[in-house]
Amino acid sequence: MPMIKLPGIIDPHVHLREPGQTHKEDWGSGTMSALAGGITLVLAMPNTKPPIFDAATLDLALSAARSKARCDYAQFLGAGPGNADWNLHIGLPQRSAGLKMYLDSTFGELRLDDMSLWRPHFEHWPLSLPIVAHSESRSMAAAILVAAIHNRPVHIAHISLKEEVLLIKAARERGIKVTCEVAPHHLFLSNDDIPTINQGHPGRGEVRPRLASKEDVEALWENLDVIDCFASDHAPHTLAEKDGDNPPPGFPGLETMLSLLLTAVDDGRLTMDDLLSRMVINPRRIFNLPEQPETWLEVDENASYEIRASEMHSRCGWTPFEGWKVKGRLRKVVLRGKTAFEDGKVLVEAGYGKNVRARD
Repeated sequence: MPMIKLPGIIDPHVHLREPGQTHKEDWGSGTMSALAGGITLVLAMPNTKPPIFDAATLDLALSAARSKARCDYAQFLGAGPGNADWNLHIGLPQRSAGLKMYLDSTFGELRLDDMSLWRPHFEHWPLSLPIVAHSESRSMAAAILVAAIHNRPVHIAHISLKEEVLLIKAARERGIKVTCEVAPHHLFLSNDDIPTINQGHPGRGEVRPRLASKEDVEALWENLDVIDCFASDHAPHTLAEKDGDNPPPGFPGLETMLSLLLTAVDDGRLTMDDLLSRMVINPRRIFNLPEQPETWLEVDENASYEIRASEMHSRCGWTPFEGWKVKGRLRKVVLRGKTAFEDGKVLVEAGYGKNVRARD
């Protein structure tokens, strides 16, 4: 059985739903799912219930992670209309993965519906830590402009459109410090696939950003040199929720990302260097993450199989890639010298995961 050895991969964009919505995921099930996808380090988003936006809520999330996480992790803080005085909270930003700014479709404590609310965050957030923006089209252009005004980097989450990747390319050519990521569902699915995903249930294809046109998908592939990171944007919801009257947007993705991208390598659409730069090297640089010693994956690059939600560890119990044929099966994950996953089974105990932002 021919094996290839890869470094442990980083997913800088996951939703683990704890606190507040653990019926669809928590730090335990989500990090089991991560290991089953070859991911040894996750960065968790702050739009939980309650959202993670101050010392008390950060402690709440990190306490759950400390007892449940099986892979390494860090937790984002969320930018809100009333918490931009980061310079008054000594040491709090340094305990987080970075600052997440929701500039589209967000409510409650993290709603930033006035551009005047953005600038204090860009002014006060430490330069050594990343700012990540959920921003689409015009709000993305505005976020890049504000970052340029303050001469600081900004990372754009889950781009999906031709106009977005071309704008980021143009901004970079002018020296603006902007990086970006793309989720596999925006690389491998278009709005033409929605009826197949829905299977008669129109909520299953709901995701933000929405699935785009085939032209947009091809533009992402054609401008791969502009894309710094692959990120799952793992956003689990149960089928009961997706099939309900008000379906929440989001797809699970932790366990399908690596196999989809390895299949793209086999198809000649990516090189292995492309994959490793966007799943290891660039995320580590952009998010200022430590190396993980004695950490690697073993992959049978010739093994073909069909993606099945029934074989996954995520609590949500479904995938938009059900039945897809992929090539390259993860066999083993070693995390910090210990076999964490092997042949379909997670082997490390709850709490083995390490907070990479912990200050010892």
